[in-house]
Amino acid sequence: MSEVRASVECCVCDGMLSWSDQLTIARQYSVSVAYIEAVALERGILPARYQRNRNMLNCRDQLALFSSHIAVVGCGGLGGYIIEELARIGVGHLTVIDPDFFEEHNLNRQILSTPANLGHDKVAVAAHRVAEINPAVTVTPVVKALSRTNGCGLLAGAQVVVDGLDNIDTRLELSEVCESLELPLVHGAIAGWYGHVTSQMPGDKSLDTLYGQKQRPKGIEGSLGNPSFTPSLIASVQVAEVIKILLNHGEPLRHRLFTIDLLDMECIETPL
Repeated sequence: MSEVRASVECCVCDGMLSWSDQLTIARQYSVSVAYIEAVALERGILPARYQRNRNMLNCRDQLALFSSHIAVVGCGGLGGYIIEELARIGVGHLTVIDPDFFEEHNLNRQILSTPANLGHDKVAVAAHRVAEINPAVTVTPVVKALSRTNGCGLLAGAQVVVDGLDNIDTRLELSEVCESLELPLVHGAIAGWYGHVTSQMPGDKSLDTLYGQKQRPKGIEGSLGNPSFTPSLIASVQVAEVIKILLNHGEPLRHRLFTIDLLDMECIETPL
């Protein structure tokens, strides 16, 4: 609507649109704040919430992120931080997939887990959290376990998939589905003081190389434990990989396994 565009342009200050103006215009014209964000970005106007992004991401980059659709499989230790960071940086559509609900043992490390959320579906809590921190982001919550059977349907429309899972079998199934859909997959795993990340592009089969034919219900986190700090670190590396892939910036961790040892403060890169 030309009236919306004119209203957005009238409110610009230093090339930016404030959240209060974004909200006021949306209410005035009975449209979503996501619509106002799209109008602003398409006209080279930066929503002010992203102003600390602009020394590394220009308005065109921000529009590309807003126009992107990312699927996050697993909304626990890794997935919660991944969802939080993708929403805050301005990725416009998130599909979040997890069959589980929050339990007391999640409270030590999962950012979406609180005593009040115990017993609630993880994806529903994720959707509520995103609505609180960035209402311009669309969230599609899916209370299902991804498998070879339903994976293609669950990941439909996504441009990049992020692995927030905690078992090898499902990760290998996710890898297979991503391969069939020709989707990049950003894999992360944690255990105790350690974690690793790699980005698998179509045709790479990096997870097959990494895990081979190991068929175990859980990874080594079952024996090494899950502290509060490892998930946030590894999730942040995964989010950086997603942004690099979406914007074609830098060099993703393709054919490389980036391992972090927080106990001895070492980073190791291994070819895959």
